Amino acid sequence: MTRPAHMPSVHAIVLNWRTPEMSLQAAEAALREMQGIDGGLTIVDNDSGDGSYEAIQTGVLVRGWSPDRVEVVQSGWNGGFGAGNNYGIRQGLPDGRRADLVYLLNSDAIPQPGSIRALVDYLGSHPRAGIACSRLRGVDDVPHSTAFRFPSAASEFEAMSRTGPITRLFRRKVVSLPQPERSCPVDWSAGASMMIRMDVLDQIGLFDEGFFLYYEETDLCHRAALAGWQTHYVVESLVLHIGSVSTGMKQWRRAPDYWYDSRRRYFEKHHGRLGALWATVAHLGGAGIFRLRCLLSGRRADMPPGHLACLTRHALRFQPKPVHVEKGKP
Repeated sequence: MTRPAHMPSVHAIVLNWRTPEMSLQAAEAALREMQGIDGGLTIVDNDSGDGSYEAIQTGVLVRGWSPDRVEVVQSGWNGGFGAGNNYGIRQGLPDGRRADLVYLLNSDAIPQPGSIRALVDYLGSHPRAGIACSRLRGVDDVPHSTAFRFPSAASEFEAMSRTGPITRLFRRKVVSLPQPERSCPVDWSAGASMMIRMDVLDQIGLFDEGFFLYYEETDLCHRAALAGWQTHYVVESLVLHIGSVSTGMKQWRRAPDYWYDSRRRYFEKHHGRLGALWATVAHLGGAGIFRLRCLLSGRRADMPPGHLACLTRHALRFQPKPVHVEKGKP
């Protein structure tokens, strides 16, 4: 008699920051899609300070979710996306076991039918894939571009110049890839719906908590790639994503300081200080070309106010050489 293949256990984590009802909706959708899958779900309140923790606890009780299947925990401090998810990963499954796979789900992301199973099956059939990410689509039915190359000085220059000939010249450096029509390896993808092998995290560590927000999943995928693991974009796994609810990104006039700090940290970690400065020079050079084009054509340069000055200030100020910051182990 053939022995059945091992079915991996999944630890789903929903990180909450002042969106308790939305977090409960995401958890409810995840639990629905995890029927028949061994594992459980942890909702982490990232020190919201607005009653979210208590509201989520009440919501779990009202829904009658078993404590062996669902746990609500309080991180105790808002260290950002990576730190909050790290806290959840370290808790282990609600019943105390260690999972084979970790599934990260944003509070504003709703898994669609078969989406979580598709990620589990995909990792099972692709042994070199250490990270698998879903195809994201907005509630307006517009696809979200979440298949990417790693950032570089060339990609900074191309993105800021917004000029056809330059884009064609650097087409293999453009960060945003064309929307994949089939599942495939990518450099990195969005962490809104991301499944990771625990073996990968054992080898490379958890999220670098030196990133408060942005670039943390780029860094994680980059470290996984350096260790020989691939990240894959899985089209069979569809997740609806509202996007930027906790961060308020859609209302930004300019990126907050932590975006500039994260950008610098990423480039210094993976390209060194000189490489990070060169990326900033490329960014400024591309912006200069775009502004010149606008001046010659009479077009208004729609650049966020103060962006270039802030980028330069963050690039030139002294700060210690970045090291991987991680509190504890998986």
